[in-house]
Amino acid sequence: MRVPFGRKSAPKCLRKFVGRFFLGSLCLASGALSGTASAQSSAELANKSNNPLNLAPSFNIQNFYSPRLYGSNAHTNDLLLRPTIPVAPGSLIGVPQIFRGTVPVSTRPKGDGSYETGLGDINLFDIFLLRSEGMQIGAGPLLTMPTATDPSLGTGKWQAGVAAVVVDPTPARLLGMLVQWQHSFAGQSSRPDVQSLTAQPFMIFNLPHGWYVRSTGTWTFDLQRGTYYVPIGLGAGKAWKEGHTILNAFVEPQYSVLHDGSGVPQWTIFAGLNMTFGK
Repeated sequence: MRVPFGRKSAPKCLRKFVGRFFLGSLCLASGALSGTASAQSSAELANKSNNPLNLAPSFNIQNFYSPRLYGSNAHTNDLLLRPTIPVAPGSLIGVPQIFRGTVPVSTRPKGDGSYETGLGDINLFDIFLLRSEGMQIGAGPLLTMPTATDPSLGTGKWQAGVAAVVVDPTPARLLGMLVQWQHSFAGQSSRPDVQSLTAQPFMIFNLPHGWYVRSTGTWTFDLQRGTYYVPIGLGAGKAWKEGHTILNAFVEPQYSVLHDGSGVPQWTIFAGLNMTFGK
């Protein structure tokens, strides 16, 4: 006897299996795509928040606590308040600008064993974004004002110089460096001249769900006195979004692997909260 085979004559169990197979495949594909999109989205949030050349207004609260100094039993602390304001291209300049200020509230040891806490020297720089696609490049002038409320908290000198930034962002990581050089040109005649160079290489590797690992130690060279310290850090952070604001909290212990001079940090705990504002 010939048994006809067609759509209507197919066994019900086979039709159910095929239907469930395709439905399950669609669900798995959808889940994989949403997971990939979520990972890309969280990496994008972390990169935007950690990129100093990101053209978005931000406000960062960062703290450097050094519990141990070379050649000293004292400690230091610097609380940095850092607003960043992007400026749209003008008719004369033609490129975007990133204006950043750093307002330090510092704690320094005094000769009698006590500590002085107050406002330090305010630093401003204006970065011109010269290249925004692929590897990003920016450079511009900087100015440090002698605003310290105590001689132990500042240099007593007006300083000017240049800042330059290079950033290479990908969904997997953010690599780059911020370099600043400045020299004193005016101020209290009784205070020594100042010339300094800082270089901050940053390496940030993104993980799922907005987490990342980081190393961002700032190498500091006092070119006037010949002292320096080179810290290497290893820390972690997490970026997430609340409304239109990207929040980014992190902590990064740092150890100075090279140094010359007393009173420079041996250990430093760098922690902060970055807030990046959007539409």
